Amino acid sequence: MTTGRDGGHLAPADLVNAVTGFKKKGGGSRNWILMDSSGKETVLDVDKYAIMHRVHIHARDLRILDPLLSYPSTILGRERAIVLNLEHIKAIVTADEVLLRDPFDDNVVPVVEDLRRRLKPHYVNREENADANSALQNDIDAAEEDDSPFEFRALEVALEAICSYLSARTIELETAVYPALDMLTLKISSRNLDRIRKLKSQMTRLTARVQKVRDELEQLLDDDDDMADLYLSRKIVGASPLSTTGAANWFLTSPAVGSKISRASRASIATGRGDDNDVEELEMLLEAYFMQIDGTLNKLSTLREYIDNTEDYINIQLDNHRNQLIQLELILSAGTLCLSVYSLVAGIFGMNIPYTWNADHGYMFKWVVISTGGLCIAIFMLIVEWARQKGLIGS
Repeated sequence: MTTGRDGGHLAPADLVNAVTGFKKKGGGSRNWILMDSSGKETVLDVDKYAIMHRVHIHARDLRILDPLLSYPSTILGRERAIVLNLEHIKAIVTADEVLLRDPFDDNVVPVVEDLRRRLKPHYVNREENADANSALQNDIDAAEEDDSPFEFRALEVALEAICSYLSARTIELETAVYPALDMLTLKISSRNLDRIRKLKSQMTRLTARVQKVRDELEQLLDDDDDMADLYLSRKIVGASPLSTTGAANWFLTSPAVGSKISRASRASIATGRGDDNDVEELEMLLEAYFMQIDGTLNKLSTLREYIDNTEDYINIQLDNHRNQLIQLELILSAGTLCLSVYSLVAGIFGMNIPYTWNADHGYMFKWVVISTGGLCIAIFMLIVEWARQKGLIGS
């Protein structure tokens, strides 16, 4: 353990490998991992002022990376750095190094591994993979053809990681939602409805996160000036007091941006620093991941449509059940009315009032009962037929 130039503590890269399997404990960590263009890795335990001094950014930009504060996904281009806040990926990218926050977090460890693989100098890759098979060697040869600046390769790793992460969360949600919806259509119960409610809440939150990343990329693509701010290597060349030829030679020999300056940047240097508004290389990079995140958003939109269609189907089923209950209630009301008529006749003849016409006419009892019953049945059939003709009950 040594003391860093900014007053913090430095740990060699082998300590990173030793603890990558362990989850970082506690919140509000000050731990950062620094990875430079030469492949060197260092763990920094420093405060925010040391980070601000190192990368030359303001406190408001560093506040965006605070894990205790809930800021939406953001990509900011500053004079000497790119500030990245993409979900769990909180990083600061300069022209020759990457500072990644909370490198021991379970979600950040894969990003560290990818940065270690993608940002390592290619001659190191060749040495480490000398005994690999031909397929792997072909992948290395293809990687060597990448002439993108250091900051673009780091940005690409972050975008690829966040797009893959959100895509994986979307696939997990689809795997849970579709069976739950099919189960709900088979049996409408409180348990199934509550399960769908929770899944829909998760989908709404995930959609908002994906939408924010998509909007951020779209905003960058729509503004050439914002994309030009991300060309840190070009700014270094533009600020250099060297001549055009000297700038080109410095670019090819500097360990900071080294041998991986893009072909477009080389061409611009050779022609007197070229066009500062040429953002074609970065635009192609952002468009690729914009299409990927837009595809993820389309999956979520399709999932929402499926949920909405299922809800409409459930509502139709419930409306049909309610209609059946109304029909049953109508039939029962008609039957109750007929029984009330029967009870009325029985009540009239059951009154204890003396009258002469009932004398010696006991045989009339059965005819009164039979005629009253027939009248009630006829009234009931008339009500049912009228309701059927009006469409109140099914035929």
